[in-house]
Amino acid sequence: MDCDVVIVGGGPAGLAFARSLEDSGLSIVLLERAPLEALASPRFDGREIALTHGSKRILEQLGAWGRLPAEEIAPMHAAKVVNGDSPFSLNFTASKEDDQLGYLVPNHRIRAALYNAVKHQPGLRLVTGAEVVHARSGATGPRAEVLLSSGEVVRARLLVVADSRLSRTREALGIEADINPLGRSMMVMRVQHELPHGQTALEWFDHRQTLALLPLNGNLAGAVVTLPEDAARRVAAFDDAALGRDLTRRFRQRLGRMEVVSDRNIYPLVTTWAHQFVSGRAALIGDAAVGMHPVTAHGFNLGLSGQALLATEVRDAVRRGMDPAMPAVLRRFENGHRAACKPLYTGTNLLVRLFTDERLPARAMRHAVLRLGAGLPFVRPTVRAMLTH
Repeated sequence: MDCDVVIVGGGPAGLAFARSLEDSGLSIVLLERAPLEALASPRFDGREIALTHGSKRILEQLGAWGRLPAEEIAPMHAAKVVNGDSPFSLNFTASKEDDQLGYLVPNHRIRAALYNAVKHQPGLRLVTGAEVVHARSGATGPRAEVLLSSGEVVRARLLVVADSRLSRTREALGIEADINPLGRSMMVMRVQHELPHGQTALEWFDHRQTLALLPLNGNLAGAVVTLPEDAARRVAAFDDAALGRDLTRRFRQRLGRMEVVSDRNIYPLVTTWAHQFVSGRAALIGDAAVGMHPVTAHGFNLGLSGQALLATEVRDAVRRGMDPAMPAVLRRFENGHRAACKPLYTGTNLLVRLFTDERLPARAMRHAVLRLGAGLPFVRPTVRAMLTH
């Protein structure tokens, strides 16, 4: 297979990038390891994605937003960050220009909407069940190459890696990355609760656990419990009734009695940062470039904005009759995306280290941070603007 662009990974970033190149005149091959059924009808995986206004605009431009079930789009009007029993908290509300901070949409619905947007796209070939065993970036030649387990080779002028934060394609290209297993797992599920949530998200750094409630429509919320891996597995083994009682206790009945109304899913937490976002004729997007800690709920949004930036650079090069993978094109993408990601990645990691450290000095420090943040008038607008747009 020869093409202009080969994309490894049919997740949201890979699908969005393929869609972003619609009408560019480029021939595209998208390789996905999972079978076609998993792309066309992704299963519920418990992850509720907090989309910024910028991400909504991107999904609208891609023709995906209108394909989302309206009843699955939940507005988020406010967010609250608390620490243990501290009386201080950080509260974020929408700006005067916006009706809400953002939108909560199930991950599997976004994936399905993006797949439906691209499935009949001219010039795009979807190859599912495709296992990548090796890749070359084409640094010294006119083509990058991807070798599949079937023995087939895909050659392209541009290789885009969008598979995962533990990307084997990134490794095959010789791109090093900081990979940080955190020894904790995130358990996610949907719960029904007695008291209204007021469309307010809660992030609660409690002792030896981190909790979150993501407000959906009605008295429904996405519950997130982050625990050491062994503890997470033990709790996930509870039956629905016992798990509902456990969650009610953990959240101290903030929303009254909780009842589990979905499957529960566990995700071991790993953060990653690729040392390079480009190499030769290859570029990294999505989690292959940056794997964020979920506490700020911003990794998905960075994946969308990163693919949009790369697509803009590639389309501009094509309009000018230039090679879409020429060094100047990919370097502009890398510089722009790294500048957007680095402050959030670094700040999120510092936040997690501070608010999960159980030593007394750290506990005193985070109490002081919340008190200071609640009192300074510029803190909340600055953080709100960074996280919503």
